[in-house]
Amino acid sequence: MKKVKYYYNTQALRYEKFEEAFRTKFMRILGFISAALVFAFIIVYLAYTYLDSPKEKALRRELTEMQLEYDLLNKKLDQMSSVVADLEERDDNIYRVIFEAEPIPSSIRQAGSGGINKYRELMSFDNGQLMASTAAKMDQMRRQLYIQSKSYDEISVMIKKKAEVLASIPAIQPISNKQLSHIASGFGMRIDPIYKIPKMHEGLDFTAPTGTPIHATGNGTISVVEYGDRGYGNHVIINHMVGYQTHYAHMSRIIVREGQVVKRGDVIGHVGSTGKSTAPHCHYEVIRNGVKLDPVNFFFNDLTPAEYEEMLKQAALSNQSFD
Repeated sequence: MKKVKYYYNTQALRYEKFEEAFRTKFMRILGFISAALVFAFIIVYLAYTYLDSPKEKALRRELTEMQLEYDLLNKKLDQMSSVVADLEERDDNIYRVIFEAEPIPSSIRQAGSGGINKYRELMSFDNGQLMASTAAKMDQMRRQLYIQSKSYDEISVMIKKKAEVLASIPAIQPISNKQLSHIASGFGMRIDPIYKIPKMHEGLDFTAPTGTPIHATGNGTISVVEYGDRGYGNHVIINHMVGYQTHYAHMSRIIVREGQVVKRGDVIGHVGSTGKSTAPHCHYEVIRNGVKLDPVNFFFNDLTPAEYEEMLKQAALSNQSFD
């Protein structure tokens, strides 16, 4: 029940009912509503500022998880960068050194794949700096791996070529000499068998019965086939890779032709005593870029260390050559 208010009228000397003016009522209601709105605004502000809605909580949790994932990804990228750096170090200082190739300049390995504008769109996010940094690391890693892959492709080609080169370098004896009993005269100053004076002997003489097979000591192409009764007599020259040649002289029979491709171990002729020769033997020379080398240094494929040492002793003996 609504309370009725009275006031004492001093002029009429009696109590009269209190009638509140409309304007006063309106202002009171307006003040109440304003206060309520202000209070509601404060509550809403505090709620939005310090309290999260279920959706905001879920988004904040996802954001935290995403940041943790990005941090973990960055750590993995750093680990991968260390591995790639180790591969690059080995590539430049081991593999390319072995195959005599120039190292890849660091300016190429570390070159960027785009300017800062490439990641501008990512910077608009709350964690844009972290996202841009991760994206830049991934792009750099991708470029480094691409360059390294191309480098390994190049090295693979070098390996195949190196295998061809190694197969072509003279590496065995021209005749079967397992017992090391066929060395007659080594490389160096020897007594000429005809003129009996010291003369430079530019090869290695292998004594053997006439008809003994003579083998190519490395892969190559027959460049010279000559027959004669002076000097080297019937002889063959093989061109190998990287400037090597081998010379086989005083043959009784030649079974190859000029331009023919031969492999290490192929029979190219037979031992004889043609030309300037005093007994059946194979005069063998190794030539590199026009310079005649000691053949005894090129038997590393068919001799043990002990056998090689024994051959060095035999080849070093001062004696008379056979041609």
